Amino acid sequence: MAVPLRLTHLFSSPSSLPILRRRRLHGTLPRTLPLAASFSAQRAEAASAKTQDNPKSSKGSEQVITPRSQDFNAWYLDVIANAELADYGPVRGTMVIRPYGYAIWESIQEYLNLKFKETGHSNMYFPQFIPYSFIEKEASHVEGFSPELALVTIGGGKELEEKLVVRPTSETIVNHMFTKWIQSYRDLPLLINQWANVTRWEMRTKPFVRTLEFLWQEGHTAHATPQEAENETYTIEAMMGDKKALQAGTSHNLGQNFSRAFETQFLDETGQMQHVWQTSWAISTRFVGGIIMTHGDDAGLMLPPKVAPIQVVIVPIWKKDEEKVAVLSAASSVKEVLHSAGIKVKLDDSEQRTPGWKFNFWEMKGVPLRIEIGPRDVSSGSVVISRRDVPGKQGKVFGISMEPSILVAFVKDRLDEIQSSLLERAIAFRDSNIVDVNSYDDLKA
Repeated sequence: MAVPLRLTHLFSSPSSLPILRRRRLHGTLPRTLPLAASFSAQRAEAASAKTQDNPKSSKGSEQVITPRSQDFNAWYLDVIANAELADYGPVRGTMVIRPYGYAIWESIQEYLNLKFKETGHSNMYFPQFIPYSFIEKEASHVEGFSPELALVTIGGGKELEEKLVVRPTSETIVNHMFTKWIQSYRDLPLLINQWANVTRWEMRTKPFVRTLEFLWQEGHTAHATPQEAENETYTIEAMMGDKKALQAGTSHNLGQNFSRAFETQFLDETGQMQHVWQTSWAISTRFVGGIIMTHGDDAGLMLPPKVAPIQVVIVPIWKKDEEKVAVLSAASSVKEVLHSAGIKVKLDDSEQRTPGWKFNFWEMKGVPLRIEIGPRDVSSGSVVISRRDVPGKQGKVFGISMEPSILVAFVKDRLDEIQSSLLERAIAFRDSNIVDVNSYDDLKA
């Protein structure tokens, strides 16, 4: 019986259990699906759609977010702009990552950096400029990257003897150094990682998903056997909310392609010279885009608590001046209690906006939990807590005690529930959009 083919728009969500795909060898990084032509064109289209189809924002908020079901791409760009994740750089196709967006990346980075070190990988750094001759040594590498290379031909006001490539990825310069460092089987495996920026002269760009310059980590490893290398090479293909594929984490079993091009060899235990077996793998700031597209809704961003820069926002509510002091005092005490418990909490005590505006604003920024404190709550020694992932009254709980042990336990439990809920929701969405096929005709259909 024929083995069933697995057909899906893509596989897992970045925060869900991934379906892992092995990638063997060669050449350039795989590409995502076609994207909009340029940042400027995308924003113009999104602005036009908002003006024509959505002249008034949701719930009276000043921010305008195109409904996700109406135009997924415009919705995505609106969320990035209104949640203050990124803005457009002065060079076409570049982006400036704003503090809130960068904080999400930092959460991802901190988690993975620890995991990499736990599995024996050490961080280091390689130069950003790579001699063009290095790129030429591995034919399929230069062929795949050639249209995207940014070249430096003048330095210090003089024409360079050899043009330099602004790092598109680091396999070539890594191998140049590995050849110096690896002599014997005792030097293997060599497991390194770097956190860096790369430049690829992309013609079609989209914030976080594909830009001229982006941030990522690069794992590069060298092994004595092909099986050791194969064990490192897993790739995540993730399903976004529009059912399209996003290459969320790429991994390559490079085989001996680069080690033969750069003569990276070692003396094995029998005294024979062998070429090393290598891998490279990476995740990038594309993960931020993946989180937006996987979990967001018409109200904006929806962040899993573990990557949220702010896990809890406190909104104090008062109408009369004589209520203000007591409400703000209680809100400050609640903030200190949660902060001391290791929860990322913000007190929004600004007086320029109404509580209703703040509710909508922090929902749009995807904060998992909101705590409301008004005069009645102060009198009863309790708070109201709302979940971002459960809209309306259904997600709101009244009368949660301000007593530190009770409040902290409740908040931590709700954060864990939200994390699990978003994961389960993403897995269910993924699985409901996977189709098993048993023949080529089924596949075409």
